[in-house]
Amino acid sequence: MQRPEPRVSVVVPTWRRPALLARCLQALCAQRLPAQDYEILIADDGCEARIERLVALMAAQHPHHALRYVPVPGTQGPSGARNAGWRRALAPVIAFTDDDTVPEPGWLEAGCAALAGQPECCAVAGTVTVPLPARPTDHERDTGGLAHAEFVTANCFVRRDALQRIGGFDERFTRAWREDSDLQFRLIEQVCPVGRAPAAVVAHPVRPAAWGSSMAAQAKVYFDALLYKKHPRLYRQRIRRVPPWHYYATVLALLAAPIAWLAGAPAVAAAAGLSWLGFTVAFCARRLRGAALTPAHVAEMAVTSMLIPPLSLYWRLRGALAFRVVFL
Repeated sequence: MQRPEPRVSVVVPTWRRPALLARCLQALCAQRLPAQDYEILIADDGCEARIERLVALMAAQHPHHALRYVPVPGTQGPSGARNAGWRRALAPVIAFTDDDTVPEPGWLEAGCAALAGQPECCAVAGTVTVPLPARPTDHERDTGGLAHAEFVTANCFVRRDALQRIGGFDERFTRAWREDSDLQFRLIEQVCPVGRAPAAVVAHPVRPAAWGSSMAAQAKVYFDALLYKKHPRLYRQRIRRVPPWHYYATVLALLAAPIAWLAGAPAVAAAAGLSWLGFTVAFCARRLRGAALTPAHVAEMAVTSMLIPPLSLYWRLRGALAFRVVFL
């Protein structure tokens, strides 16, 4: 017998994380919404046989649910994977989440109800919870920021016709960064308001990270330049009101110290060096406030606090040049 058209299609982009994906799919198959009312599309950016096998296994274990494997040839990033997923979807509402989340049993039910109850909105954003210890590490606290984000693709519901109208995600955002804000801003600017679905909850446990992961994370700033170019007003209103002047001051002091020394101005060099040290210590102290104070974490914060300002400005400059925008 042919399945009825689903009310909502869940799109889950994934890339080489079968254990996390299995956890997410188990939660999706345990939703209170009747199984015939939704489908789950797994958009595999890695096109891996093990992911396809996992989806087939989950489909066999949950025969009343519609699980569909969508290979995404060539690594496109999460934007490309989500586009491949929602364009294959059958429902008028698309629910987005990520492979490292754990949706609560009432997630789909609450999200669909919120969107139906706000007909003036083309999308709604749910609630993301991030379990954290009393004194989190810098990485844990960074992930915890998802709980305060205005709109993230880890938990949102979008009307399919709105996605069609704006063309889906901008695939120039090749990392999992700012593509959700770009979608939100384009929906606001081109279609209609974006509402809230506070009762639609997904948990986002913190994944382990390598030492110094905050330095590698600075590469994400590259895509801030693209978001700023496309939406300068909304970027300043909702993302960052002013440029990171403390980074500029820190790097300026760092460069001025050796230049002044070579120019035969030791007093100026000393003043610049002390300024750099003061900026760096203050930055490190801010990052450690309320955070874990283990020796290893304090050492990591000390080292990365010296390196983050120049790395961040490097990626800001690269983004500005790549996307041809004046971006401070």
